[in-house]
This record gives sequence, C-alpha cells and structure tokens, in this order.
Amino acid sequence: MINIGTLMFFSAAPLAIGVGIGALALGAVLGIVVKKALEKRQIENSKLQAAKIIEQAETEAKTLKKEAILEAKEEIQTLKETADKEIFTRRTELQKTEDRLLQREQHLDNKEQNLDKKSEQLEQQKQSVQDIKQNLQKEIELQKEERAKIVLELERVAKITSEEAKQILMTSLTDEARKSAFKEIKRIEEETKEKADQIAQNLVSMAIQKCATDVTSEATVSVVAIPNDEMKGRIIGREGRNIRSIENAMGVDLIVDDTPEAITISCFDPVRREIARLSLEKLIMDGRIHPTRIEEIVNKVTKDVEHTIKQAGENASEEAGVFGLHPELVKTLGKLKYRTSYGQNCLKHSLETAYIAGMLASELGADVKVAKRGGLLHDIDKALDHEVEGTHVSIGVELAKKYKENQAVVHCIEAHHFGVEFASVEAVLVQVADSISSSRPGARRETLENYVKRLQKLEEISNSYTGVEKSFAIQAGREIRILVKPTEITDEEAHFLAEDIAKRIENEMEYPGQIKVNVIRETRFSATAK
Repeated sequence: MINIGTLMFFSAAPLAIGVGIGALALGAVLGIVVKKALEKRQIENSKLQAAKIIEQAETEAKTLKKEAILEAKEEIQTLKETADKEIFTRRTELQKTEDRLLQREQHLDNKEQNLDKKSEQLEQQKQSVQDIKQNLQKEIELQKEERAKIVLELERVAKITSEEAKQILMTSLTDEARKSAFKEIKRIEEETKEKADQIAQNLVSMAIQKCATDVTSEATVSVVAIPNDEMKGRIIGREGRNIRSIENAMGVDLIVDDTPEAITISCFDPVRREIARLSLEKLIMDGRIHPTRIEEIVNKVTKDVEHTIKQAGENASEEAGVFGLHPELVKTLGKLKYRTSYGQNCLKHSLETAYIAGMLASELGADVKVAKRGGLLHDIDKALDHEVEGTHVSIGVELAKKYKENQAVVHCIEAHHFGVEFASVEAVLVQVADSISSSRPGARRETLENYVKRLQKLEEISNSYTGVEKSFAIQAGREIRILVKPTEITDEEAHFLAEDIAKRIENEMEYPGQIKVNVIRETRFSATAK
C-alpha cells in the first residue's frame, strides 16, 4: 500500500517547484525594475550635475566676458589717450610749421616788395645813366670837332702832321717816365736794402737770443771711477786677458796708469765709448770680471744704448714740436745724440736749427711746421754717412723719401748746402738757421772733426776687406785693431791681410807718425758637461 504521506509528498512537490520558479522570476523582474530605477536616478543625477556644470560655466564665462570687456575698454581708453596725445603733439608741430611757413611767406613778400622797389630804382638809375651817356657822347663829338680844328691849326703852324706830333710827345713822355722810374726804383732799392739788412739783423739776433742753447765740444776720452786701485789689477786680469777682452769686445783703448781710482777710456766713436763706459761700470759693480762675463755685459749694454738712442729721437722730436715722424726716422735721429760735427753735437745742432728756423718762419709768415721739420731733419744723414754710400745731402734726401716725408721737407734737406736752387722760403730759412747754429763762436772745432774723420777712414779701409768681422781705431789713431772671422781667414792670410791694409793706409791717407796694424784671429772651443 502506498503511504498517504508519500502520496501527499509527490502531490505537493510540483506546486513547490512552481512557486520557486515564480519566486525566481519575480525576483528577476524586481531586480530589473530596481536596476532601471537606479539607472534612471543616476541619469537624472548626471543631468542635474551637468546642468549645474553648464550653469557654472556660463556664470564663469559671463564673468570672464565682463573682465575681458573691462580690459578691452581700459586698453581702448589707454590707446585713445595715447592717440590724443600724439594727435595733440602733431597738431602743435603742424601749427608751428604753419606759423614758420607764414613767417617765411611774409618775409618773402617783403623781399619781393623790396626787390620791386630796387628794380624801379635801378630802372630810374639806368635811365639817368643813359641820359648822361648821351650827353657825354654829344660832348665827346663836340670835343672831337674842336680837337680836329686845333690839330689842323697846329699842323698848319708847326708844319708837322698829328702822327708826328704824337710820336714826339710819346717819346718825350717815355723818356721822362723812364728817368723818374729809374730814380724811384733806385731810391726804393736803397731804402729796401737798408730796411732789409736791419730787419734781417733784428730777426737773426732775436732768433739767437730766444735760442740760447749751450754747445760743448765733444771729447774723445771718458773717465771711469773705481773704488780702489786693487780693481785695476782685476780689470787687467791674469796676463792681461781681461783688459784684452774688454778692448776687443768694445773697440776702445783702456788706459790704466798711475791716476788714483780712475781708468781712462779712449775712443773717437762716442757710441762705442759710451758702451764701454757703461759696461765697465757694470763690471766693477758686479765684481765678476772674466772674458765670458765681459761679452754678456757688453751685449746687454749695447741693447740698452740702442733703447736710449730711440728714446733720444722721440724726446728730440717732441721737444722740437715735430710729430708724425716714421719710427725709423726717429731712431736714426736719436743716433745723432752720439755724433759730432766739428766738435758740435749733431742732435743739439739739429734741435737748435729747428728752433731758429721755426722762429724765423713765424716772424715772416712762412710755414712753421715745414721749417721746423726741415731744420730737425736737415743733418739726419750724419747718423748713417759711415754706413751708407753717398754724399752728405744725397743720403738725407734718399732717407726722407724712403720714409715718405713731405716734398717741401725733402727740398729743405736737399737745398741747405746749396745743392739745388731754393724753391721755397722755408728752405732758405733752414739754410740760414743751419748757418746761424754752426757759425756761432765756440760752436765748432775744425781740428777735432778732421781727427775723427781720419780715425773713421782707418776703420772704413779695414772693414772693406772680406773676412773682417770688425775693426777699431785706438791709441788716438796710432793703432788699428782688426778682428777677423777664424773660419774665413787662416793664420797665413791674416799676416798678408795686415800687410795689405798697412800699404793701403800709406797710399790713401795722410797722418803723423806711424800706424800699427794688428790683425787678431781667435778660435774658441766650448763644451757642456751633463
């Protein structure tokens, strides 16, 4: 038998299943409905939020718009004010320009009225002149008629034609004029000569008074003080090697005698003598006296003297008021500091000539700059006359042309010894100033110049031979010391060289006593220990 409970179970099971399925379906529907409600609410919230954002954006946009409008208005106001100011300024300028134009127009109108008045006056004057001209023409015609009658009457009375009378009258007047002119010319010449002499004397005396420079004769010896007589032995050195090195390196003659605390340097060349004096003083102060040190000091002092020469040239040009010289001309000018002419210092003479020429040019109304420049450079060649071939004047002219000096200055140099005809007043003044400077009492000594020229000739003869390195005339010209290059001259050739130079000196020069020719050939060898 089937149990009732079992039957009830089987009968109730489908119902439960149907209820479960219905519940699930209802849950699903409710879930969908709730989900849609939630989505709808989210959409509505999003729309509200979007509306708020749009509203906020519109509010901000309105604010920004108002601010932009305010800024634009302010900028427009600023531009307007600037434009107003610029318009006002331009209007003011235009008003001023208009006022000036009106004034000019009024001025031109006044000028036009004045010109019209002057034109009327000129027209009236022209008419008056025309009337006067007509009257004069009539008067001339009447005079011609009267003169013709008088001429006919004179021809009838004198029995000569009018042409012959004119010729006689012209001859008479010409003779009288010539006599009067001759007398007047003679009187003017005499008066001018007297005045010219007086003026020239006044100018020259005034120039000399204004330029009262001291001129001393150059000597040919220098004295170097030493601290004690023991220094003399150190200068002489062992077996005289130091004194020989000094004399060979410097080209001078050292006189070490009994004079206390002094050594005498003898040399006709003032540049070499100055180098020797300074070198010897440095050696004495240094205390290290040996051949190598002597050569070092001599080389150093030679460079110092070259610098001094350059400085002397610059100082001289500045002192004379002559600027713009070529550096090489300045350097050459400085060499004149150590040159003499008949005992007169060449640089001082050139400066004095420049002063006098400039003063004379100033008094006569000539070109002062050209006169000063020509006076300063007129003896520039004397710094090179033993280094360059040519005459005294030609060397200076070539040097000035080489460094592009003014043609007027070149002419002053060329004409100062009457080498060419004077073409300018400045050239004449340079020649006069040169004569004034050189001819003053005590300015020059003839004997010293001849002595120096003789010594220079000795060195010139010696240096003309091949292989000669340098030569020095010492002992007042009684000895010529010649240093030869050992690589070019052998001992045998040195002997023959001394004989040749001695014979040439005998044939070409005049001198008192005898001249000793010493040819020195020295070979040195050195090594360095490492």
